[in-house]
Amino acid sequence: MSVSYSAVQWSPHKRLYDIVAAAAIVLYIVTFVGVSKLTWSGKNSISDEIVLIRATGSCAIVMLHVILCIGPLARLDTRFLPVMYNRRHLGVMTFVVALIHGTITLGYYHGFGTVHPLVSLLTSNTNFDSFTAFPFQLLGLGALTILFLLAATSHDFWLRNLTAGVWKSLHMLVYLAYALLVGHVALGALQADRGLLGPAAVLVGVCVVSVLHVLAGRREWRLDHARISESPDDGRWIDVGPAEDIPRDRARVVAPPGGERIAVFRSGDSFSAITNVCAHQGGPLGEGKIIDGCVTCPWHGWQYKAHDGCSPPPFAEKIATYQVRIVKGQVQVNTTPMPPGTPLEPATNLESRHG
Repeated sequence: MSVSYSAVQWSPHKRLYDIVAAAAIVLYIVTFVGVSKLTWSGKNSISDEIVLIRATGSCAIVMLHVILCIGPLARLDTRFLPVMYNRRHLGVMTFVVALIHGTITLGYYHGFGTVHPLVSLLTSNTNFDSFTAFPFQLLGLGALTILFLLAATSHDFWLRNLTAGVWKSLHMLVYLAYALLVGHVALGALQADRGLLGPAAVLVGVCVVSVLHVLAGRREWRLDHARISESPDDGRWIDVGPAEDIPRDRARVVAPPGGERIAVFRSGDSFSAITNVCAHQGGPLGEGKIIDGCVTCPWHGWQYKAHDGCSPPPFAEKIATYQVRIVKGQVQVNTTPMPPGTPLEPATNLESRHG
């Protein structure tokens, strides 16, 4: 979290992450170029530009696959959360690698004529009705444009000014970019004698990304159905479970029928409830824990006080709170959200305190 604008909010952990990611990119490209030069030598040798185009293009696609896999992996296994925490840095790096790929490609194939390279790219191939001669480079240009848009708005400055909902919807375009890149590779392979290795690798990647998203979605669906609680009276209050079953400084998440998930946190023998949705990027607050007296989001570390849903000073973020009561050792929460930042008295489990 940052109370003021900063170009890049680097912490020691982020610096290490970025160094490792950058080193992996350089290692991949150097290895790709070296292996290509050894494999395609003599009469079968290919130009350095072609090698760099393939190296940077394949690197960008691999990185995009990694980015799309981080989300569902973090939902399936919390050990991937540290990678999730820095995913935006990896996204910007992916755009930079893709930009290098696009720049070299544009110069090599469209930079030696009398027409501007971009104009040549847009007008040299108009076989949109042909499958094997489709202008696949335009798909790559479309994907690069989307990646630029996402990289340019990756900072929390844009998240704050666009609002979380709009920002999230905008960044869901990464899936459109992914689809365009898959088409770019698949249709491009049909127009060049490169064998089936590249398309097969992309097909495997698509299957991995799809399976991980399906598994993560099924997990969330099962959890939501397991979290749905019955109403003990008038429909506004629902059972959360025995007070002693909620770990200290942790939460139990419940899903009211047709409503937003609610995270009921325990601090000592006191219980408070807030929305499960972080105001930053919609992270699952109920999977976080109380650190230094504040509920801490497991995705990016944003914090809120459980009794009023307010971030600690000097931050000003606020989230909805919910009324909590304890009846015969059972925690119950009112499903009607209070306005963001509304302070509520925590419910106390006197049975636990006095035995």
